[in-house]
Amino acid sequence: MDAGSKGTAVLGTGVLGSEVLCMGESMVLFVPGEPGPAHEVTTWTRTVGGAESNVACTLARLGVPSAWVSALGDDPFGHAVVAAVAGAGVDVSGVRFDAVRPTGLYIKESDAAGSPVRYYRRGSAASAMGPDVLDRVDLTGVRVVHVSGITAGLSESCRALLWALLDLPRDGFAVSFDLNWRPALWAEQDRGVLRDLARRADIVLVGADEAETVWGVGTPAGIRELLPEPSTVVVKQGADGATLLELGAEPVFEPALRVEVVEPVGAGDAFAAGFLAATLAGAAPSRRLREGHLRAATVLCTHHDVAEPLPVEVASALLDADPGEWSSVKLTAQGVTR
Repeated sequence: MDAGSKGTAVLGTGVLGSEVLCMGESMVLFVPGEPGPAHEVTTWTRTVGGAESNVACTLARLGVPSAWVSALGDDPFGHAVVAAVAGAGVDVSGVRFDAVRPTGLYIKESDAAGSPVRYYRRGSAASAMGPDVLDRVDLTGVRVVHVSGITAGLSESCRALLWALLDLPRDGFAVSFDLNWRPALWAEQDRGVLRDLARRADIVLVGADEAETVWGVGTPAGIRELLPEPSTVVVKQGADGATLLELGAEPVFEPALRVEVVEPVGAGDAFAAGFLAATLAGAAPSRRLREGHLRAATVLCTHHDVAEPLPVEVASALLDADPGEWSSVKLTAQGVTR
């Protein structure tokens, strides 16, 4: 049964007024409510996690009107997810509830070196999404549609949804594609589809490490050679920084902020949101990368996938800093230090 068949309930239709539409699965997320190994933890905190909704929530907090389109189980977890995303100021009118399939669930252990994550998403409502999803959204006024490789790995129907999106005439909007490599989703599938999808997008965001794993190339030049078609490719190079490659322009590298890392999950989504927000604002290449670094840094300093933005005056001072000052700053959970 697809997302538009009997057994689903429509929350709403349309995304009018949104500049960015993010499309993909979000799940209920449980994180430890106390220190210690997971098998000894007795208190857990329920929250929400999902790459595309993380991007939408961060964009909304940055003042960019954003929408999130997905499917959720018509269950308490599904309603909790949609309430949380809506509470961040995101338009959720393109979300549907499925009376048959459940909301996905995952467990995250907190670790600054890389948090172990366990997914329970097989057969979820979102995995049944297909091209018909596009029938219930209005792209009028939308400037960017943001998707990721996670959706491609969920099911054949989800891959068909991405292909249908990429087949649409790009009348006023660009497609942003974040590789978001999740090895568990591709253990028995052809990962070559990820390159094919990326080549059809307008904006591609990819980590150098994941590109090396998936495509066998990890340098900005090598990735650009592999993906010659997109107008914009951003290669995230971990704590070193990121490189922006745009057709007809010289590559631009911007170092990342120094960060006292609390927990890394969600930082890539925050980077994407910051970069897209600055791109939509017409910012210069280096500032677009800085916006990405700054938003990623705020998430790295928390246990959450979405963080509150820094005060405007603090963020503006950092974004306008000269290279020496930018490099001297360190962001911690307590604030900015030098």
